[in-house]
Amino acid sequence: MDRGCSGVERLLHLDVCVDEKDPRAGVLQLLGRLRPQWTPRDIQMKTFTEGITNRLMGCFVGSIQEPGVVLVRVYGQMTELFVDRNREVEMFQVLHANGCGPQIYCSFQNGICYDFVRGSVLDDSLLSQPSIYRLIAAEMGRIHSIKPKGDSPVEPVLWKRMSQFLQLIQTEDSCNSDLQRGGGVLVAVTLFFLRKGRRVEEETEIRKWVHLHERLCVLQSPAGSTLEQEVPSIEKLSSEMESLKRHLSQMDSPTVLCHNDLLTKNIIYNYRESSVKFIDFEYADFNYQAFDIGNHFNEFAGVSEVDYSLYPSRELQRDWLLAYLKSYKHSSGQEVIVTEPEVSQLYVQVCKFSLASNFCWGLWAILQARHSSIDFDFQRYATARLNYYFEKKEEYFGLKLC
Repeated sequence: MDRGCSGVERLLHLDVCVDEKDPRAGVLQLLGRLRPQWTPRDIQMKTFTEGITNRLMGCFVGSIQEPGVVLVRVYGQMTELFVDRNREVEMFQVLHANGCGPQIYCSFQNGICYDFVRGSVLDDSLLSQPSIYRLIAAEMGRIHSIKPKGDSPVEPVLWKRMSQFLQLIQTEDSCNSDLQRGGGVLVAVTLFFLRKGRRVEEETEIRKWVHLHERLCVLQSPAGSTLEQEVPSIEKLSSEMESLKRHLSQMDSPTVLCHNDLLTKNIIYNYRESSVKFIDFEYADFNYQAFDIGNHFNEFAGVSEVDYSLYPSRELQRDWLLAYLKSYKHSSGQEVIVTEPEVSQLYVQVCKFSLASNFCWGLWAILQARHSSIDFDFQRYATARLNYYFEKKEEYFGLKLC
């Protein structure tokens, strides 16, 4: 099997918009093209409730366990601000081509349709079971072994993504401040560009940013909200990102193809086949190896009720890393011999990059708290992730590589 990132195919796009509150009419339009043999009155739809940023529905005739089920994902409000949807489609196709992801059928105006992965969403309580976490480690090792197209080096997406989140937060704060001074949206946009040293003569660029600022300023949380009082200032967040970048860039963690969002709800467990598959590739891209692993370890703490007492023990982490390295080496065509120093070095790298995971998702949650229509307490989530980052920073910065 070709384990490269080449061969991405042009994806079918359907000019359909699905109403997230009343989706049936739009979904039937999609299925009329994807499953023309299905009779509309026989089509059933099951809404999955695990996601916190998108709406997901399984569409089927008969039983959801029968072949042919189509998953319809409707993008969450404003998620296009921090998710590259073209890159997401590319990652879907690459992972499917390498046997690590479902087939994507089409995109539409506000979402995508793809194949159903058989099994059950992994329960949080199973994460610490050796038979389960070794399967997860092995699957991540296979994904990390997928090579980029061509011989050109790839850059980790981490710093670009963090900078994007920070800029969006800063843009909103700047826009709100300028609007409060009575300048209006156009003045706010012009001031923002001038501060960045950019010219704004082109009408199309001005219109694009005026539209963006209007949406941001209408939807953001009111000034003085609890969130703004509990999270650090934009200056402090920017300083922390630079501190992270200086420290972690010296860790020599390889850049590999990463999922970047491996919480339990993105893991499907098939108990009959004793296998796991990963789903939802919104944030998949090339990134630091240790970030993807450290991010997954952070997810042991949960999402709805974040509890870091559930963070995996040192012994569990080392056993997980041993299973991962065996799979990664095997899938990369290397000799499958894993030494204690290799496990120890990766352990230190993962601890350090888990800081970046908490910091990055803290920024993400600040944005979600301002914009998302999903019923989830993003404010509390942002505070939990950033608090743990600051709690562990000194300890993890002090760890030494072998």
